[in-house]
Amino acid sequence: METFTEFRSMVVDPSYQDRRRQCLYELDIDELDAPIAGLIDDLCEFPFCFTIQCCFGHFLYPGQEDPNNIQPLPSPGKIHSVEYRIAYITICLEYSHSGRKFLRWLKQFSDIDPHYVQYGCAEWFWERYPNSYVLQVEPERHLQKDKCTVDFQEALRIEKVRNKFYDHLMMQVPNIDKP
Repeated sequence: METFTEFRSMVVDPSYQDRRRQCLYELDIDELDAPIAGLIDDLCEFPFCFTIQCCFGHFLYPGQEDPNNIQPLPSPGKIHSVEYRIAYITICLEYSHSGRKFLRWLKQFSDIDPHYVQYGCAEWFWERYPNSYVLQVEPERHLQKDKCTVDFQEALRIEKVRNKFYDHLMMQVPNIDKP
């Protein structure tokens, strides 16, 4: 699945409130990856945005084949390669002053590590939810994939970037001005 495309400008979407209401109705916080459930819950409080999909990011390797694994990578040792399933959050924004302000705020997160954090869109989401934007943690060379295989040292770097990415989001979301 293509998970990432270039940034698109916001458009007026008369169905935004209906789409938001439906997504929030279908959202089950208990089904989300535990480390980011609180973040998603906090985002639901803003009337100018809603999350469509998200993933904490998972590392699979020999001895750890659980696709929902949220445990930290083990100490260096006998693991040479790791399958990484990307960390991302897809947010749909209202075409409003607050929505545009939030979009500008999201863009700063690629500064954490531009080679591993991307900010843009995903065509599949945009077709269903205009004004949907993706922040993802992925090696730049794999930015259009939803998983990749990397060596253990790079997996450690990805883990560090992913953790910093979500830590920054979680610390800053409650501080955003609500309209």
